[in-house]
Amino acid sequence: MFRSFRTRLAFTIVLLVGTTVVLVGVLAYALVERSLRNQLATDAVEQAEFNIGVLASSDVLPAGAGRFEFEQSGLADRFALRGSDGVYVEFGGGSDSFASELTLIDVGERLPQDLRSLVATGRLGYAYSEVGDEPFLVVGGRRPGGPDFYFFTAAQDVEDALSRLQQFLTIAGVAVVVLAALVAGLISRRVLRPVRTASTAAGAMAGGDLSVRLPADSDDEFGRWAESFNLMAASLEDKVAQLQAAHERERRFVADVSHELRTPLTALVAEADMAGQFLATMPENAARVGTMLRRDIDRLRRLVEDLLEVSRLDAPTESAGLDTFDLTPFLAAVIVDRLPHAQLVGAEARIRADRRGLERIIGNLLDNADNHAPNADVNVTTEVVGDRLTIVVADDGPGVPAEDLDRIFERFATMDSARGGGSGLGLAIARQHARRMGGDLLARANSPSGVAFELRLPVTVLLHGRDGHEIHTSDPEGDTTPTTGRST
Repeated sequence: MFRSFRTRLAFTIVLLVGTTVVLVGVLAYALVERSLRNQLATDAVEQAEFNIGVLASSDVLPAGAGRFEFEQSGLADRFALRGSDGVYVEFGGGSDSFASELTLIDVGERLPQDLRSLVATGRLGYAYSEVGDEPFLVVGGRRPGGPDFYFFTAAQDVEDALSRLQQFLTIAGVAVVVLAALVAGLISRRVLRPVRTASTAAGAMAGGDLSVRLPADSDDEFGRWAESFNLMAASLEDKVAQLQAAHERERRFVADVSHELRTPLTALVAEADMAGQFLATMPENAARVGTMLRRDIDRLRRLVEDLLEVSRLDAPTESAGLDTFDLTPFLAAVIVDRLPHAQLVGAEARIRADRRGLERIIGNLLDNADNHAPNADVNVTTEVVGDRLTIVVADDGPGVPAEDLDRIFERFATMDSARGGGSGLGLAIARQHARRMGGDLLARANSPSGVAFELRLPVTVLLHGRDGHEIHTSDPEGDTTPTTGRST
């Protein structure tokens, strides 16, 4: 319900305080209500006992007396002087009655039956009843030989007191809950301040700032946590520095070795070309050795070129340069140069992108199909939607196991499958070029066999006006860049 832990913590505190307030309020109200009602009942019962046993003695009201004798005795006034708010008397088993107030004339029909039954046994009893919409405590009792007395004591003061208590408890409870909400907000903010600081520090570390540290200014759990975090950050910073240094050494080693090999390799290539001119006049065995030598030198040349490309891509200054060109003729030229029997399918478009990087990606994918799926059908499919270019290079060769589809992009990775081996750098270079250009290169199984490589790149597609000229808009740097769309 609440995504923020701070909100959940504050809500939990408020819920606990609110629950405590409700329980304490209900308990306090119940205790006060019971005390007030018991005190009222105790006083009313004692008064009723005195009225029946002392004031209404047989000397004052003879046994078997009726309503007339009761009125002549003046007991109603004497009861009123003793604090009774009204009296109802039944004579002769209920055949005749006396009511001190007009509102009590027909009260006999509304007296609780349980109270009547208790009075009939000769015992005192009481019950709460309403007379004229006012609450009264009714105490009933029978004098030996009759009649039945029912004394009414007003309970409005008790009800008013209970109502005021209920209002006070409600207002106080709401005030306490509101105060608890404010305090809970302050407590949760203070308690979670180290967590927010750690979250900010972790975000900074994720952004590359490994020098961030947490203030360890307390001896509690958060202080120990901050110390552990700082130790982890320091260790991570040291490890990353070591990895960066090792990576830089590796990059320099590859670049230095590649450059050192380039000069003798150039000589070897030239010498192999010169020797190739005499292969036709050489003996069969010598010609076969010469052909193998030329093939191996060519493989070595491609490997050195790939190593140079890797070192260039790893350099931090490497950035993509944008060119404007027609996509279909460009791809057709790359296909003719790398794999002439591949088929090109796709809509024509004039785009603005990194021409050299795109050429290297498509060339490496075609070389991969030629090396690992010789004589297989290869299809190159293009699609431009909005500012997104998608190129798929698919072959129907032996394919790659599903668990190796992503590993084939690792450097020097070779698969133990029906697809032939290679240096293991071509696909790694192709993916690195794609990601440098803001896109990606993915691999998936082709149907019914083979593998398909899908290149996704952000490009700018040029529109042509009716006069054949390109339509441009100004980019944020002030240069003219094409608008997005398809060529016509």
